[in-house]
Amino acid sequence: MTPELVALARAAAGSVDPVAVFRAAEAASTALIRHRLFTVLFVVPGGAEVERVYSSNPAAYPLTGRKRMGPTPWGEHVLTQGRCWMGNTAEEIRWAFPDHELIASLGCAACINVSVREGGEVVGTLNILDAAGAYAEPDIAVAEVIGGFLPGALRRAAHLAAAARAD
Repeated sequence: MTPELVALARAAAGSVDPVAVFRAAEAASTALIRHRLFTVLFVVPGGAEVERVYSSNPAAYPLTGRKRMGPTPWGEHVLTQGRCWMGNTAEEIRWAFPDHELIASLGCAACINVSVREGGEVVGTLNILDAAGAYAEPDIAVAEVIGGFLPGALRRAAHLAAAARAD
């Protein structure tokens, strides 16, 4: 057991601040997988959009940014079927994401997306990006473990985002 996973487990169990949990998840990803970009998004009610609640690069990917990902092949795979997705080339990134040019400008051409689920329902996604060819199948399993700690924080972050929009 790594210290980063222990810290993530403690943050997920003990913190009411979702950002503290997402920071611990990012630290675990840094130690166990590696990344250039780390984001967490929740599924907006209705399922057509996802909204960013954490970003390791808020200048490029600011909080509360939304993407219409539900009605896409990627959305079917990750959001509807609740399956992980991995791409390791610029072509795969172009297939999956309308913002592929911004992703490329950050030096990223590999991505792991984990469906974060609670009780079988997809509540969000964990998104880990790096240079082309950076990831392999074992990295998906590690990312799934990290994502497994995030449902509660995602629900709290979604609630806080909705409250902020209502103000």
